[in-house]
Amino acid sequence: MRSWFEASKIYFDRRIIAILFLGFSSGLPLLLVYGTLSYWLEVEGVSLATIGFFSLARLPYTFKFLWAPLIDHIRLPVLHRLIGHRRSWALLSQACLILSIFALGHSNPTMTPEITALCAVLVAFFSATQDILIDAYRIELLKDDEQGAGAAMYVNGYRLGMLIAGAVAIGLSDWVSWPMVYSIMAGLILIGMVTVLLNREPENLAAAHQLEERDQQTQAHVDAGKPMWMASLMANFNIAVLLPFKDFMMRSGWMWVLVLIVLYKMGEAMLGAMANPFYHQIGFTPTEIASVTKVFGLAATIIGGMIGGIVVYRYGIFQALLYCGIVQMLSTLLFAVQAEVGHNVPMLMVAISGENITAGMATTAFVAYLSSQCNSAYTATQYALLSSFMAVPRDVFASFSGILAQSLGWTWFFVACSMIALPALLLLVWMIKRYDQSGEIEDKNPA
Repeated sequence: MRSWFEASKIYFDRRIIAILFLGFSSGLPLLLVYGTLSYWLEVEGVSLATIGFFSLARLPYTFKFLWAPLIDHIRLPVLHRLIGHRRSWALLSQACLILSIFALGHSNPTMTPEITALCAVLVAFFSATQDILIDAYRIELLKDDEQGAGAAMYVNGYRLGMLIAGAVAIGLSDWVSWPMVYSIMAGLILIGMVTVLLNREPENLAAAHQLEERDQQTQAHVDAGKPMWMASLMANFNIAVLLPFKDFMMRSGWMWVLVLIVLYKMGEAMLGAMANPFYHQIGFTPTEIASVTKVFGLAATIIGGMIGGIVVYRYGIFQALLYCGIVQMLSTLLFAVQAEVGHNVPMLMVAISGENITAGMATTAFVAYLSSQCNSAYTATQYALLSSFMAVPRDVFASFSGILAQSLGWTWFFVACSMIALPALLLLVWMIKRYDQSGEIEDKNPA
């Protein structure tokens, strides 16, 4: 087993450092069509009802798995031969993202809100497409035991990108116009493009094998009397859409994998949904909330993510998932203590640091786990699908957190959030014992 010092050296690997910058490029656009856009619309005098409808512009992030199969299997002319499959698609999506962010910033939400909405949808679409490519690139570039460190750097870069697109962008609006703010944000995507150009295309023999199989299936359909266009369509649909799902569902225990994905982050999602109302109700001022939960909390999350990457590298994905899940479950109880103590800034710092460090650890282990479940022949498609399942606790179960908090009171609500994590941990223990010592269900890569 590697020592902690040996495990920490993984963060100095050139590939791992590159993923930090790719994570930044991935996280930057999100708030430009979310909180920052809402703030800009409010400043421009757009009605609250219209601002609410703008939230629909983020739907591409939810449904990105629908076009992920195309990205997995369509090769771009010329660019594919020059720089490779993943890098060519990444550069194309980033170039389109720069143009759409620039167009969004130069639209007029008061005079032509429909144009602003269209530009916001385009930003979300190209941003989600970039996410698909960066996730696939990250997974294919790293070995299994490096996925934790890669996940940590990706998540930390993502959070840094969100910080720049959120607090920094809004702060800039006091000094420069909103078109200039969005132009600056668009220019920062160049960081991701330069990173893609400076790093190599990952080798993916499994994907190359799938292309050969597609050609064989096309020829078989032609030999059976199908016209070429129909034969090609049938073969591509089978390889790009049907096989990724079939491959996943043929694995032993695939349903338990999906159950674990839904359950693992449920307690954290419910706590996060009620955190700000909790701070306000027990008397914390906006300044205290911002300074402790945002600045101090971000630093704690980054530290936790780095620790999580080391834990994955040292103990393996499944053991790290279990250990990080346990400490996160226990740290949630700090908020129950906070509820009993009431308005107390030092206690809030303890609660925030404990919860954010362990949440960073668990998120890193969880992203590494999702990455490990992807067959290298269908990386983009399967990761996009699994990450959509990951959003279920945030989008569905967290909606009931207010009812639970109102019924139980704050102290017992946070105790409940802690206990909600227990089924996922028990399932993890069972999966580790049921399959093998690493918890891996089976070899995901075809021979």
